[in-house]
Amino acid sequence: MRVLCVLAAGAGLACAQAPRVERDIAYAEPRNERQLLDVHAPPGAAGAPVVVWVHGGGWMRGSKAEVDSKPSAFVEKGYVFVAMNYRFVPQVAMEDIVRDVAKSVGWVHRNIARFGGDPARLLLMGHSAGAQLAALLATDSRYIEAEGVPRRSLRGCVPVDGDTYDVPLQVATGEARRKSMKQQPPKMGHAAKFGTRAQQRELSAVNHVAPDRGIPPFLIVHVADHTDVSAQAHRLWEALDRAGIPAALHGADGTDHVKLDKDLGVAGDGATAAVFAFAEKYGR
Repeated sequence: MRVLCVLAAGAGLACAQAPRVERDIAYAEPRNERQLLDVHAPPGAAGAPVVVWVHGGGWMRGSKAEVDSKPSAFVEKGYVFVAMNYRFVPQVAMEDIVRDVAKSVGWVHRNIARFGGDPARLLLMGHSAGAQLAALLATDSRYIEAEGVPRRSLRGCVPVDGDTYDVPLQVATGEARRKSMKQQPPKMGHAAKFGTRAQQRELSAVNHVAPDRGIPPFLIVHVADHTDVSAQAHRLWEALDRAGIPAALHGADGTDHVKLDKDLGVAGDGATAAVFAFAEKYGR
């Protein structure tokens, strides 16, 4: 454990332990860059709740390193923070990406106690593509259970500004918009990434929501004035609410898709306050 010391005026030398950080830990074999994770832990942590963060990037780009203020903000609050890489389409199928994230959660459940984390108090969060992946794992527990993670270990889920909790709805929305504007379809749009209609339905969190399935509470964060993500956020919230699962919406004003993610963890940010309040309620 590193120790940081600073000279305080009139008070001599003040020392504090720095967070424990271990990077590029393989959660699958054979080891490769796209299946690594980083762990940030408070100094002297024991039995701390754990945040597992899934980055965005359209399932085609992004990195566990793109976490901005999140690790330090959560560590300061007493949480262990984990971020992982995962493989991308079209090199692998969308189902393989879901399994990658589930494998990383499995690694966390088996190993996080060594970093002072509690494997029975996991909070799953993600932005954009990561929001879809987090929401799907929290609603369709087959993926994490295949990795030896009991569904009761997930204490909460915070998907941030996702647009694919109902993939067929988003595909239809995009197709209608392009048709009305006489635009050509993208080379790698949602339909190409997610596959057939049956695959799109299977990869939609809303289609796995049901009572008595051990689905954890949700906080669904979205940009308040963006039509697509707001519609998808409400679609997921309605499915959870009908099933009697605690769920809340937080529409963030005065921001955008990128800024909302970048500001999470920044003091004074409204979405950050909502996320920490949710984490304290369900993760402790």
